Amino acid sequence: MPEPIIEFSDVHLTLPTTAGSVDILRGIDLKIERGTTVGVIGPSGSGKSTLMMVLAGLEQPTKGKIDVAGQTITSLDEDQLASFRREHVGIVFQSFHLIPTMSALENVAVPLELAGRADAFDHAARELKRVGLEHRLDHYPGQLSGGEQQRVALARAIAPGPQLLLADEPTGNLDGSTGEQIIDLMFELHRERDTTLVLITHDNALAEKCERIVALRDGLVVGKESDAQRTVVAASA
Repeated sequence: MPEPIIEFSDVHLTLPTTAGSVDILRGIDLKIERGTTVGVIGPSGSGKSTLMMVLAGLEQPTKGKIDVAGQTITSLDEDQLASFRREHVGIVFQSFHLIPTMSALENVAVPLELAGRADAFDHAARELKRVGLEHRLDHYPGQLSGGEQQRVALARAIAPGPQLLLADEPTGNLDGSTGEQIIDLMFELHRERDTTLVLITHDNALAEKCERIVALRDGLVVGKESDAQRTVVAASA
């Protein structure tokens, strides 16, 4: 069996609200093997995006342990988590999250500069060419279509060479045809770079493109898989 790159052990997240504490994740036990593609599905409020946030170290769980790429990220402080993300994780969000005052080239170069790469801009230009935007290097996000902005975001996520690529509803702000192009490109890059791809989506047809489907409901993993060849993930007891 391939080694797991991700392992959740009894992960809980409880957040305070004006109406009282809310249990978002209620005991997640999950292993994801290195190099695989995983679609995470579930109804609104099931905990899909929160799962991604704790996996990326952007939110600290209330209880439990998360190991990613050989590190126990739940024991890291904020500076260590930032370093961990730079070295191991690329993230693509639904809303692109590009810096509006920076060109496409500058947006992709930023994480490379933070990582100390002397060739940040040359490498960023190569990554933008890979996603079909070599003619848009000097354009700002406001001058780009939604699909082009998501291509910039994908180039930025993949440029540092992450082991783990996370995508949270990456086609949510795109029309159907453009969304399909982005997904095809994302899977191509996954294969080229041998990343582990975790795709958060409400679209079951999109999740079916993955090798494995993990379904969430009420903050728990539920054991329903759409293909008998996929590994069944049982709910936490």
